Amino acid sequence: LHYYAGYGGGRKSVLPAVSSAETIQHNHAMLLHPKATTGVLDGNPVHEDMTEAAKLAKVDFILNIVTNSKQELVRAFAGDLEQAFYEGAKLVDEMYKVTIDRRADIVVVSSGGHPLDIDLFQAYKGIDNALEAVKRGGVIVLVAECPEGHGNEVFYEWMTNFNDLKRMEKEIKKRFILGGHKAYYLMKALQKVKIILVSVMPDYYAVNTFKLRTARALNDALRDAFDLAGKNAKVWAMPFGNITLPVVKTTQ
Repeated sequence: LHYYAGYGGGRKSVLPAVSSAETIQHNHAMLLHPKATTGVLDGNPVHEDMTEAAKLAKVDFILNIVTNSKQELVRAFAGDLEQAFYEGAKLVDEMYKVTIDRRADIVVVSSGGHPLDIDLFQAYKGIDNALEAVKRGGVIVLVAECPEGHGNEVFYEWMTNFNDLKRMEKEIKKRFILGGHKAYYLMKALQKVKIILVSVMPDYYAVNTFKLRTARALNDALRDAFDLAGKNAKVWAMPFGNITLPVVKTTQ
């Protein structure tokens, strides 16, 4: 699964892997499109552009693998660029997409433990997937140790220097840079939900720079979440939030 290309593998071995900086910039700027999101290929301009690039490179054979949560090999897919890729994506759906009957008021999510929560930059993946399971205006409780703080410096700089989405969008269109996109996603998430971070990260950065609420223990975070969402709030728990993609079977 991939934030804006939908899935990893396949055509990504050409774009971005062996593409020019200009080509990558053009492609990644399309992450602003509403269809450029995790688990979506149909109508996703990032995916379609990557596929076009791979075809121009005349890729005639690929070898992709799908792994489990322990990074163990589950299955390999080889052959035609598109056919092998789509078969792999289908297995990923079967393994990692989870159907839920409705969105919850509160989602408690772990990014999967070390090293996936080594810093906030890495741990954000849990927030991104949890957004699919929480109501607008709800609460996400992210349980991530973050012993190395915020991580990526560009992520930190963008959260420090840009205070609204429009400015971030303009910067992404002008000059995509790895790390800036994560700041954009976090800022976008904060417009939809409240986020409580349970970590060892200093409050000064978590609150002032990244605009998060904080708690030092999960029980404290849950108490705060129920205060915000109401005592009868519906709760979902995602222990492997980095690889779990909730899919709501009915529209809310």
